[in-house]
This record gives sequence, structure tokens and C-alpha cells, in this order.
Amino acid sequence: MDEVQKYVKNIDEKWQDSYQQLAKVIAENIPEGFVLQMQYGMPTYVVPLSVFPNGYLGREDEPLPFISLAAQKNHLSLYHMGIMENKELLSWFQEEYQKTVPTKLNMGKSCIRFSNPKNIPYELIGELVRKLSVEEWITCYTCSTEKI
Repeated sequence: MDEVQKYVKNIDEKWQDSYQQLAKVIAENIPEGFVLQMQYGMPTYVVPLSVFPNGYLGREDEPLPFISLAAQKNHLSLYHMGIMENKELLSWFQEEYQKTVPTKLNMGKSCIRFSNPKNIPYELIGELVRKLSVEEWITCYTCSTEKI
């Protein structure tokens, strides 16, 4: 059993079904070229070092993260780095979320939190996941780090 499977197996039963469904939506919609691995203690789709050898924050041994999915005690967390770096994508997501979900959006910079399994907008998440290719994500990330 690999690390990702171990992580999923150990998720609290309360979140198990929602997590698996969200993970499936991500897997079915993630653009070609991203690779699933454990990073920062959670399953994460990354840009492999073979594609982006500069690595995350200039760390040549750390792939560039894109989307992570974690099960916390009181919610599921979807970390989408693209919405943190791409203001148009963030605005689109916020508007679509309001149209789709009856509850208020609970999010930080890149973290979307789902505290009620009944209010997870799976279709919208699938659409969000499809919005950036590996190349677009690298360009977006590179442009944002050049400003620092």
C-alpha cells in the first residue's frame, strides 16, 4: 500500500465517502502531466521535477504543488494553488460557488474548506480542476514569484 492509500485509509469515517468522491472528481478532471504524491502530509498533485526542475520556492528537490486534498477533524480542505496566484480564476470560482452552494464560501488564500459533506459542489470542483494546464500553472507560478 502506498502513502496516498494509507492516508485515505486512515481518514475518519465521517469524511471517508466525501473525501473519496472529491478525490475521484479531482483525479478524473486533473489535466495531463500532474502527478499524485504525498507532499506536506497530504495527497497532492504536483508538477514533476522533470517538467519544472526549479522546484517549489527554488527548492530543486521539491516538486511544484498544484492541488492537495486533506481530511481535517472538522472539514475537508482542498488546496488549489492556482486560485491563490490567478485573480481571474479566484473571482470566477467565488462567483460560481455563490450560484451553486447555499452556504457561504469558507476559504483562505488557497484553501477551500468543506464542513458539510452535503454542500460539496463536486461538479464545480471538477470544472475548477480543469481550468489550468501544467504549462499554464507553471507560467502563473513563475510570474507570481518574479514579483517577489
